[in-house]
Amino acid sequence: MSRALPDLSIIIPVYRSQTVLPELVRQIDSMATTSKYNGKFELVLVNDCSPDESWRVIENLSQEYPFIRGISLRKNVGQHNATMAGLNYARGGIIVIMDDDLQHPPSDILKLTEQIERGYDVCYTAYRGRQHAAWKKLGSRFNDWVATKILNKPKGLYLSSFKALHGDIAKAITAYQGPYTYIDGLILDLTNSITTVEIDHQRRFDGEGNYNLRKSISLWLKMVTATSLFPLRVASLLGFGLSAISILLLMYVVIDRILTPNPEPGWASTVGLMLLVSSVQFICIGIVGEYIGRIYSRMNSVAQFTVRKSTFEPGNAVGADVSLSASPARSLALPDAD
Repeated sequence: MSRALPDLSIIIPVYRSQTVLPELVRQIDSMATTSKYNGKFELVLVNDCSPDESWRVIENLSQEYPFIRGISLRKNVGQHNATMAGLNYARGGIIVIMDDDLQHPPSDILKLTEQIERGYDVCYTAYRGRQHAAWKKLGSRFNDWVATKILNKPKGLYLSSFKALHGDIAKAITAYQGPYTYIDGLILDLTNSITTVEIDHQRRFDGEGNYNLRKSISLWLKMVTATSLFPLRVASLLGFGLSAISILLLMYVVIDRILTPNPEPGWASTVGLMLLVSSVQFICIGIVGEYIGRIYSRMNSVAQFTVRKSTFEPGNAVGADVSLSASPARSLALPDAD
């Protein structure tokens, strides 16, 4: 006889957090055991091929806390793909996603689950006293503006990494099989039933953040190209716009040649125009190349994640029994080399 499925699943991608995990688990345990989710929740810790001892800590904690389900990936796939791995093996009716650095207070999880119980599909968090570097705050504002324009994100909604989902939405997200996952884009494609709660943003418990400028730009490109054709439309509009300008300039040159038989040679303007057109062409080619690269990866069934080990018997994903290798484009389960 199978055990009852949990009411709540908490998914946390883990990277360089060996010193944070014991306190993180302790706080989550304290939150859950004093709530109605006592004995009815699970904590899915996804080790994103962390170079420290995070996986060893997860294994040890799973011996002490039976609600922990640990997953270790064979290679680093990034926060969103690691989250997708967690979604594939979470079984709760409500799914909470949060970071591993304790900047998201575990005590606020109940605020999010309450909104899902009220009937919302998704509940995001808005941060009070945000504890991020200035460049990250500036980048978030730009990212928020782009998401509003490209993904039709409601104005004022902050796409935080601390959020709660109804189990049906989580299951629908796992149907996505592309190798480049952007969770928030998939959420906005699936539902308009979204709300927000305010929380206090805490200082990182230990260490430094894992997102540098390069990773932030990579995530931004993933957001822009993974769920929208907007960049291609911009490239098309630039092409039409430059064509119109070229026609007008050609007419000007012809008329000027007729009116002025011996015009002054305009090398500077000619070179400037050529550089402008060439730069726009390269930008457009780069945008098209991003999409072609993603199509190539999709056609070659590049995996979202590859599971190396788990602390549980594999087979349960979002309330249903499935094989560990659910789909070649989503997950690959290879024999352990150890």
